[in-house]
Amino acid sequence: MSLAISRVPTPVNEPVKSYAPGSPERASLASKLAELSATQTEMPLVIDGKDVRTGKTGRAVMPHRHAHVLGEFHQGGAAEVQSAIDAALRAQKGWAALPWEARASVFLKAADLLAGPYRDVLNAATMLGQSKTAHQAEIDSACELIDFFRFNVAFYEQLLREQPQSSPGMWNRLEHRPLEGFVFAVSPFNFTSIAGNLPTAPALCGNTVVWKPASTAVYSAHFLMQLFREAGLPDGVINLVSGSGGDVGDPVLASRHLAGIHFTGSTKVFHQMWRTVGDNIDKYVSYPRLVGETGGKDFIVAHPSADPVALTTAIVRGAFEYQGQKCSAASRVYVPSNLWPKIKDELAALVGGMKMGDVADFSNFVGAVIDGASFRTQKAAIDEAKASGTAEILVGGEYDDSEGWFVRPTIIVTRDPNYRTLCDELFGPVLTVHVYDESEWVQTLDLVDCTSPYALTGAVFAQDRYAIEQAMERLRNAAGNFYINDKPTGAVVGQQPFGGARASGTNDKAGSILNLIRWISPRSIKETFVPARDYRYPYMES
Repeated sequence: MSLAISRVPTPVNEPVKSYAPGSPERASLASKLAELSATQTEMPLVIDGKDVRTGKTGRAVMPHRHAHVLGEFHQGGAAEVQSAIDAALRAQKGWAALPWEARASVFLKAADLLAGPYRDVLNAATMLGQSKTAHQAEIDSACELIDFFRFNVAFYEQLLREQPQSSPGMWNRLEHRPLEGFVFAVSPFNFTSIAGNLPTAPALCGNTVVWKPASTAVYSAHFLMQLFREAGLPDGVINLVSGSGGDVGDPVLASRHLAGIHFTGSTKVFHQMWRTVGDNIDKYVSYPRLVGETGGKDFIVAHPSADPVALTTAIVRGAFEYQGQKCSAASRVYVPSNLWPKIKDELAALVGGMKMGDVADFSNFVGAVIDGASFRTQKAAIDEAKASGTAEILVGGEYDDSEGWFVRPTIIVTRDPNYRTLCDELFGPVLTVHVYDESEWVQTLDLVDCTSPYALTGAVFAQDRYAIEQAMERLRNAAGNFYINDKPTGAVVGQQPFGGARASGTNDKAGSILNLIRWISPRSIKETFVPARDYRYPYMES
């Protein structure tokens, strides 16, 4: 029982380490990379706090050296899913009954563990298993996840303090209950921080979780579960079940106790899940909360007044950091005809000079794409551009999967505003530039708005303030995260709440109180101190 009205520590965004030559963090991370590379790791399911081995295994490999096996992960099916659901339901009463401070303490401890002894572990695992460079891993699996843990606790305290007014003679209260049932968390390969946040945000609010990580990111998920355990997370609160989408997802969605879905992944998969939930709606105890962040076809649009140097830098970083595999990565750019001659050669030189290779070599800017399927998607787009009569490749266009799934950062240029790669999501290091007539600024804004079904991130570059305001207005619904004179990637927890609408998801803004609201089911409580003792009202008197 809590005998205090507690205030949590004020969250501050975790500083990003540089990993510069000669720095202690560089040496420490290099040592951990060598250690993990030399180790074969077995990755069991974790159900009710126990390791579960099914014997049906998959391999975790390095995308940049796909012959190098990091370990084997066990895969679950209907029986393991039911065990995980049962464990989550058993654990919920006790977990929800804890003082909120006790739950918060688990995740504050997880933040400090990740800032300290687990930093190298999660960064190295993310680098090896997901082919991120040291910097990309640091801003993801360390800093952003630490921020999620600390800021979510502060947002949760803010949420609990949200209370109604009370008239004389009564006391009105709002109880922020967890959902009734369990939450299904489905996390992607591209951000370890998302994989850590999707199950823990609902858990902080008193929910219990069945968590399915992406099969291409089970390696880092394995170490996340170790972090949660060491932070003191009770058994059954978060249950990790890896496996194929159907083997895990189908029995989860069939459970009458499904209370919510916290999802990041493809639009197609989210549509399938939503459709299944709709078909099963009569079975559920409650209407499940559906929270999803899905695809994107993120844009940069430049006005004729844009700063060419700033624009070029934003294109390079926004499109090609982490091989273009960020949900927010720029994949289509609209450049006016007056600026294109000023940036074309420099853009080609910068992208052509990028070093690509093993992420353990800190001089590389990009690694490999995540798997063979992604490699084939990028290859098809590049081959199509080479054969096209309406597009050309400015730089890049090479690919090689003999050692790793490597795709050279590629820029396609077209004057066709409906060229396929301006419209379709590729999720890789292939950027398409559309050069428009500089006199058609307003028409181009409308083109940006209607070309893609997605609305995740976007950026405008302009020095003309009127042009910026025009873009703000005409692109109001084209991006849930909108940037002015900056690349459309790099949202920071507590600073730029992240999420998009249209085909990009439900826009429930990870990294803000808006996301936590989705994981509570409020109960209004009214206590009257002196109840009425006569049913009649004054108007009834003679």
